[in-house]
Amino acid sequence: MTRGVAVFGATGSIGCSTLAVLAAHPDQFRLEVISAHDNMDRLLDILKTHQPKHVVLTNPEHWETAKTHRHRFPQVIFHAGMSCLNELAQSPDVDIVVAGIVGAAGLRSTMAAVTAGKQVLLANKEALVMAGSFVMREAQRTGARILPLDSEHNAIFQCLPKGYQTGESIQGLEQLILTCSGGPFRTLDASALKTVTPAMACQHPNWSMGAKISIDSATLMNKGLELIEACHLFAVQPAQVDVVVHPQSIIHSMVAFCDGSILAQLGAADMRIPIAYSLGYPTRLAIDVPRLNWRDLRELQFEIPRHADFPAIEMARAAYESGADRPLVLNAANEMAVAAFLNGAIGFQQIMTIVAECLNRLPRQPISVVEDMILRDADVRALAKSLVEASICS
Repeated sequence: MTRGVAVFGATGSIGCSTLAVLAAHPDQFRLEVISAHDNMDRLLDILKTHQPKHVVLTNPEHWETAKTHRHRFPQVIFHAGMSCLNELAQSPDVDIVVAGIVGAAGLRSTMAAVTAGKQVLLANKEALVMAGSFVMREAQRTGARILPLDSEHNAIFQCLPKGYQTGESIQGLEQLILTCSGGPFRTLDASALKTVTPAMACQHPNWSMGAKISIDSATLMNKGLELIEACHLFAVQPAQVDVVVHPQSIIHSMVAFCDGSILAQLGAADMRIPIAYSLGYPTRLAIDVPRLNWRDLRELQFEIPRHADFPAIEMARAAYESGADRPLVLNAANEMAVAAFLNGAIGFQQIMTIVAECLNRLPRQPISVVEDMILRDADVRALAKSLVEASICS
């Protein structure tokens, strides 16, 4: 029998890679739902190639545009609004939900899928950063299986014993080791960071990604968010998670055990690999991706991150250790600051300045329900916006 798949964020890099894997295995999967936000051109290209039953436009402003094209795709049911996304996540026709919506916007649909007990392929790391304890606790209650799509967390999952479930403690674990490319500015002199432009920051040396995650990779905030995500996914404390810069992006992460063994997952820098592993789990799907050529490998290089110039990793570690709303504040402030940088409103180094200022100005606040998170998220974004405006005027 085929399994029904919903791809949330289908027009993004994760979504497009997922659709490529699904197209390679039509005998195992059927595309039930896709969602798009702003990229209508790519959505139309997807509809020409794939045949989803439902399309959700999470930005209602594009509804009129969509209506002019609906006659071209009579087999597709169109929906508008995030609430439709949440409802379709719980559809009995959907077995697997690919959570690929970037940022806090993906939290509710991820929670809806987890509450419905689906198999959730999680690319939206912000959902765990904001609400990790809620998401993992709900998954335990409903029996939802959460499989990480981030190459680093997927690598760790592949290194763990057969039958391991995310959220459980790992027997014999000593340390998780997240690898990091170092981003486009790994060797750039600190003084030159003042002149970094959005175009420069989006030029990742190894991966093809969207703008937001590319900027996060350049500041190393992506690795900070991944540290928090790892703590929730694998039931560890920050002290058990190390980050090492590995410029080649061949080793995607490692797991060190108490007997001195270290297991690593290696592969090409291609997101179709972790996506295929998660879609096919517990069996592996054949996928036509570049293979590592051992004859071309000359060295595997490792470095300690430059924490003084790129403080995001240690800021994230401290936020998780402080608990309560600190990871949420970190994430929301970063999203706002990255957006401001991409719009040319602030400089590259001001991203971390704004994040730090939000963490300093907003008192630590306990979070007890998801609604509290939404309200706190709005407070953080308002403060971050005012800090951006103040920096423009100064």
